[in-house]
Amino acid sequence: MTIARLYRMTAGEGQADALLQALTALAETVGAIPDCEGAEILQDRDQPDRFMFIEKWASVEAHKVSGALLPKEAMAPVMAALAGRPEGSYLDYR
Repeated sequence: MTIARLYRMTAGEGQADALLQALTALAETVGAIPDCEGAEILQDRDQPDRFMFIEKWASVEAHKVSGALLPKEAMAPVMAALAGRPEGSYLDYR
C-alpha cells in the first residue's frame, strides 16, 4: 500500500526561490530511489515561504531504507534555504 511522507517547511527570509529550486532537484533525486513512487512540491499561495514536500513510497520501511540511498549532498541546498527544521509525518492514502 502506498504511503506518503509529508514534510512541512518554511524558507528562510528571502530564500523561497532557492528552496523551491532545491526541492525540485531533491524531488528528482528521491524519485530515482527504488520503491519511491514520486514526489510533489506544494507552495502556500498566501504565505509563499511555506512549502509541503510529499514523497510517495511503497511502504514506511522503503522510506526508512531510502535514507541510506539518498546522497547526503542532495539535502544541503534544502537545509541551507530553510528557516528551521522541517516537520515530517507519515500519511495513509484512503
